[in-house]
Amino acid sequence: MYDEHDLIISPLQQKYTAEGKTVEVCIYRLPDTGWTLEIVDPYANSTLFDGEFDSDQAAFDLFLEELEQEGIESMIGPAPAPTSR
Repeated sequence: MYDEHDLIISPLQQKYTAEGKTVEVCIYRLPDTGWTLEIVDPYANSTLFDGEFDSDQAAFDLFLEELEQEGIESMIGPAPAPTSR
């Protein structure tokens, strides 16, 4: 059984800024699995891409394709609702 200590983080994982907005590109895997691509926006909304990738570069390339086609705004979800006191 694996735990968080077994998680392999890609050197391609990074914060990426475009059009004045920043998202975190998370690329990781467990031993003996493919790479996972997850985008986390400034509000902690997470977009997890379906399937596994053969390489971390393939995952990052998909991120770049999505960025080019849809723009960074499409990767940013809603801001959290204000809390009442």
